[in-house]
Amino acid sequence: MADMEVRFFGLLHAHRESCGLTGSQVVEVPEEGIVARDLARSLELPLDLIEGVFCNGKVCGPSHVLMPGDRVAFVPKGTPGPHRFALGLYSVGAKEPWDG
Repeated sequence: MADMEVRFFGLLHAHRESCGLTGSQVVEVPEEGIVARDLARSLELPLDLIEGVFCNGKVCGPSHVLMPGDRVAFVPKGTPGPHRFALGLYSVGAKEPWDG
C-alpha cells in the first residue's frame, strides 16, 4: 500500500465539509492502483455529483486506474459550460456514468 492525496472541488468539497471532513484526504491505495469509481465509493462521495477526476492534470473518467503518487482531484457536476468543454469534462462525463 502507498499514499495518495485526493482533493475535492466545488460541491464535493462542500459535501465533505458538511460531513465534518476536509477538502483533501490522504488515502492508502494498493501498489497496482485503484479504479477512480472505486476510490470515490470508498470515500463515500455521492457518485451522482461527480463529473470527472483530474489525474496528474488530465481529465479522466470513472474507469481510470489511479496509481500511488498520482495527483488526484474529483470534479463535481455543475462546472460552468465553457470550462466543461475546455477542460474535457463534458466529453468524459458523457462517455461513462459514475454511478454505473
